[in-house]
Amino acid sequence: MQYINYLGQDAYTNIAMDSWLLYHLKPTEPVFALWQNKRAVIVGRNQNTFAEVNQDYIDSHDVQVVRRVSGGGAVYHDEGNICFTFFVPVENSGSVNFKKFVQPMYEALHAVGIKAEITGRNDLEVEGKKISGNAQRYAGGYLMHHGTLLWDTDVEAMIRSLNVSDEKFVSKAAKSVRARVGNIKDFAPEDLTLESFIDALKYYLTDEGKDGELVLTDDQLSSIKKIRDEQFATWDWNYGESPKFSFQNHAKFTGGAIDIQVNVENGKITEINFQGDFLGVRDWRDIKEQFIGLEFEPSAILEVLETNKEGQYFGTIQNTELSEMFKADYRTD
Repeated sequence: MQYINYLGQDAYTNIAMDSWLLYHLKPTEPVFALWQNKRAVIVGRNQNTFAEVNQDYIDSHDVQVVRRVSGGGAVYHDEGNICFTFFVPVENSGSVNFKKFVQPMYEALHAVGIKAEITGRNDLEVEGKKISGNAQRYAGGYLMHHGTLLWDTDVEAMIRSLNVSDEKFVSKAAKSVRARVGNIKDFAPEDLTLESFIDALKYYLTDEGKDGELVLTDDQLSSIKKIRDEQFATWDWNYGESPKFSFQNHAKFTGGAIDIQVNVENGKITEINFQGDFLGVRDWRDIKEQFIGLEFEPSAILEVLETNKEGQYFGTIQNTELSEMFKADYRTD
């Protein structure tokens, strides 16, 4: 197979590249890519991003959040993780068999001394530890099969980036993940480094180097960068494409107890309600319409509250306290 070089470790660019190649490359023979992202959470096409990520950790640790075009669950990427993508001409989606497309990576791993096994529908394991997850998307006669290989991934960062945010559960969750997930480095020959592992995989998949690189044109690269900027790096795609959902939360402050109920569609608030024994000087319903249409983001809520702070609509409850309740991973005791 020929290989394609991706454009660095920016997750927005790499996920855009996956998508563009699926819809526009039109190869006559299978091609593949091996690539890496810096720290990122990649959510499935049909997932609610707000429910999948620990937004506080994401914001404070420069973790990118990107929605891919394939299904499946949220996955964490970092520089200890290797991503692979196959683009394969397929006559029809009914003929797609996950195991058939996991097979090339299975064989490549064995070729470099890693005794992987194919388990379930689409996983690769070594000694009972999951080292790879996979997803697929079919479009216009072509299948994109992509997945991850965990070489030396930071498991704690993985846990914290996803939807476990309560500190008392982090160590327990990390222990549980370590029991199920393995890093390939722990099973690899001692002289195999990350760089030599990638080189060895590429050597095997290109028929021992006989197949070369498929070089994209400047116009093709420009198109990829365009959809990166206009789609995959946007809030509307990564958060706004989340399915319609309802959200509620409760907290008790010195200024009183408060419950919030919110309906969200396309990532924006369509209905909102506040209840509780807080002592508002004015009725919050006077400013209700200012919340409608806002992005479901604490910062957007805070801006409305600060604009109207003179009205003391929520009594002595601080605006920052109230806006923090709009985080999906918010907890109060």
